[in-house]
Order: sequence, then C-alpha cells, then structure tokens
Amino acid sequence: MQTNNPIVVVGAGIAGLTCAYELLKQGKHVRLIDSQDESHIGGLAKDAFGGMALVDTPLQKFNGIKDTKALAWQDWLSFANFSEDDIWPKKWAKHYIERSKTDVYDWVRSIGVNFLPAVNWVERGDLVPGNSVPRYHVIWGTGHHLIKQLLKAIKKVDANLTWDLEYRVEKIDKTQKGFTLDVLHHKTKQKLECSQLVLACGGINGNLEKVRTHWDTDLSPAPKPLLNGSHPSANGALHEEARQLGARITHLNWMWNYAAGIKDPENNFDQQGLSLIPPKTALWLDAYGKRIGPEPMISCFDTHNLCHRIANLPHQYSWQIMNQKIAEKEIAVSGAKVNPAIRDRKFFTFLKEILFGNKRLVKFLTSQCEDVIVADSVEELVEKMNRHAGDNKISLANVKQAIEPYDRQLRAGTKFHNDDQLRRLAHLRNWPGDKLRTCKSQPIVDKKAGPLIAIKECIISRKSMGGMLTNLQSQILDEHENPIGQLYALGEAAGFGGGGISGHRSLEGTFLSCSILTARRAAEHIIAQQAHSIEDDSQTIINRQAS
Repeated sequence: MQTNNPIVVVGAGIAGLTCAYELLKQGKHVRLIDSQDESHIGGLAKDAFGGMALVDTPLQKFNGIKDTKALAWQDWLSFANFSEDDIWPKKWAKHYIERSKTDVYDWVRSIGVNFLPAVNWVERGDLVPGNSVPRYHVIWGTGHHLIKQLLKAIKKVDANLTWDLEYRVEKIDKTQKGFTLDVLHHKTKQKLECSQLVLACGGINGNLEKVRTHWDTDLSPAPKPLLNGSHPSANGALHEEARQLGARITHLNWMWNYAAGIKDPENNFDQQGLSLIPPKTALWLDAYGKRIGPEPMISCFDTHNLCHRIANLPHQYSWQIMNQKIAEKEIAVSGAKVNPAIRDRKFFTFLKEILFGNKRLVKFLTSQCEDVIVADSVEELVEKMNRHAGDNKISLANVKQAIEPYDRQLRAGTKFHNDDQLRRLAHLRNWPGDKLRTCKSQPIVDKKAGPLIAIKECIISRKSMGGMLTNLQSQILDEHENPIGQLYALGEAAGFGGGGISGHRSLEGTFLSCSILTARRAAEHIIAQQAHSIEDDSQTIINRQAS
C-alpha cells in the first residue's frame, strides 16, 4: 500500500465506484478498498436486475405516463410512513425526487447506459397507496452492464486511482488529522492514514442473525427459515466501527426483503438464495396447502406486506402452485445471472421470451432448483410436496379446495370472476407492460398447459433500508446531528441516504439510484472542501508575505 494520503473509499460497489469516478474526474487521488477480489468489483449492483424508480423522465413521457414531483412526493410519503423525527430521511427523499432525473437518469445515460423502452408499474400499494403511476426503469443490460460501463468510464480517468482489493478494514480510529484504518490483507495487518474517509460498505442484510435481531417484531416474528439474497460481506461490521466514532445508526429494523426466495443451486455461501418475482396467476398456499387469505397474496402491490404475512404464518414458509404455461408467461427471477437475454443485451432473444414465454428460465428452475417440484396431477404434486417438506403437513383436500373454485371461475369467463385475485389480475392487465407478462383466464389444472409446478418459498434477505445517519452532503452525523470530521457514508451503508430514505416501505427501484445520488453528493462536498482548504492555505501565505 502506498504511503501518500489520498481520499479513501471503502467498498467497490455502485456507490463506491460512483464516488471514486466523480473524484477522479476532478484530478483527486483515490484509494479504493474492497474485501473481495477483482471478479466481485461492483458488489451486489453487478448482480442486480437493474431497476430504478425515476420521476418525470423522457421515457415516462414516451410511454404516455404523466408523472410529477408532487405526485411522487405524495406516493413516497404514503409508503414511507415517516415520523416527525425522521428529518434527514425526509430531506433525502425530497432531494431524490427533485434530482433523480438530472443526477441519476441523465448521469447513467452519460456513461453509455440505456433503459428498456417500457416502464414497469410495481408497488402499487395494498393497504396504503404506493406508486400512482409506473416509475420502474429497467437498465438494458442489468446492473452488470451498469458496472461495466462505469468501470470503462473510470479507466479513462484512473491515473490517480489505487486499487486495494482483498483488503478488509477491521478497525477505524479518529485522529487530529483524520482517520487511521487497521487493514487486513492475506493475514498481514497494516495501517492506513487518511484525511477523508468514505464508507460505501453495504448494509447488514448479508448477516442473517443481524436480520433476525433487527427484525420488526411489531409486525411479525423474526423468520427462522431465511435465505441470503445479499452477500456475507454485507455484515454490518463497519456500522459498529462508525458507531464507535460517534455515528448515529438508525432504523436497522427497516429492511427490504422478499417473500418468494428459493435455494440457489450455485450455493456459493451458506443459505444463498434466489429471489423470485412470483407469477400473479399462481395460487399462494401455506404449509398445510391452504390458500393464504382471505386477502390474496399477489406481487406488484406491497412487497413489505407480503414478507410480514409470510412471517406471521405458523411455519413461516409458503408454496406457490401453477402450471408450466403460467410459469413460462409470468415467472421471473431477480438478478443478472438468471436473465442472460437482458444482461447480454440480446434483443431478439429477450423479445422472444416475452412473446412466447421464458422456456429457458422455467427449464432452469425445474431441472436445477430443489425447491421447484413438477408433477402431472394434483395427487402426485401433493405427494412430492410432502416428501420435499419432510413433514406431511400438506392435505390433498386443502390443495383441491384452493384450486377448484379458482379454476371454476376462470373457466366460467371474465363476467363471472368474483375472486379478488382475478379482479386484481384484470386491473394489472390494463397496463401494457403487465398485460404482456400476465396470462388471461388460465386455470391451474389444465392438461394443455403442461405439468403442474409447485415452488416452496421462504423469505429472502436483501437490502438494509436503515443505516448511518447522513446529511445532504453524505457526511455521517453524530447523536447531535453534527458531522464527524470528513467521514462519509454512501448507498446502503447510509440506508441509501439519511439513515432511511425510503422509510418503512420502498417504492422499489430506489436502491441503485440512491447509491448513485449519495455518492455524487459526497464527491461534490469533498471537492468543495478541498478547494476551500487550498484557498485558505493560499490566503494564509499571502497574509504572511504581506506582514
């Protein structure tokens, strides 16, 4: 490690890379530290699907969507449910809505990243209103392409960049001149000094015990069955170091998890999971095979609510039942690695999968994922489900009682659809993006629709929505809301801004984009602070010469 005193950025995910890029463009010296190797540069963003909630963009106008900042603020407050004490989260939320088009949408396009032409409509709201209009912009190329383009941009300005990969920061001490870091590299401990320190180290959701510890038990018991959709390196260790420096850590009980996780066949780390985007036509059943209700479980409305409903079930896991036709038309999996057509920007393959069903994905799920079960009859399906669960809880009578009335209404025609899930499906199909991905009146038991499929699902941990309290310059604040020297937090480490920008619920797609925004604000402030310091030094010299 070099002995000069650059700006140190801990974490080479989207937030750390964005901050480094903005600093490097201004000729600043940056040392970028990350505990992972070169293949993991980009962090969770590299593997992300790449959706961003953006306000009043040209792409929305292209799709005939009339969005305004005032409407977005109304929707944000509805989902966030901020308290009077959430001053900085509210300030960040307002700032994001004001700046998402110029500071995120335009910035992303400036490094050669574009979006799919359709804007998706997610998190419409269930018990409380959510997105009034579609805002979910999907990157053409997923988060993988975003990181690729950002690294390409960094390479053009990287003369003053030092990479320290496979270095883990174990301790941070504050000094008169800045900070001292104890760093471990291949069992060798070293010390590093810096004046300005940026923490872009992720959240706590890669540590399942911390997820359970901070679970909002006012809403549901902490889930015992729990998969890891984050990464073990997102363990919250540097949150504790920041706390020792006086940082205020807020709202770690605010999390963004998903209700439909399955075991990842890659199994690169303990309890690694895949997050399904569940088929809307499928039926969601409990551990006994009873349909969960009376309000139906269905995605696109309130992800936060779905998770707590699952956690409140006696055994805290669920089953979804569908057939192959429904799966091919509707099922999706979050992430870049399972969406190669979008990730690799193969337009005709992507279009084919949209129009004719994603046969490749369903084949992957049914052949390689142990939580996905296939059978030719309801009786065979229930037998296999019981064998997989290992507890014989599922009743054939319960499963038939769930499927048969539902299928009966589907076969009777839309004018007889009185099931609340079918009413919601009709609403979803009014938006073209959802119409393309939602079956029309497709019964579950249907020999022409292929074999039956059951998927055993549990909650999967994903993102921390609380974290280090920060001001609008991304400076970490203490208990009295004063900045702690030149110490900054970005992205998930800061709850994506202010220790909880999204509040209790996210409008979805506020994670990559808020990481970019918080990183840009930190870089701007560091540059301005250094400029002021140079001016002060120059003035001191002038004053001395004059005297």
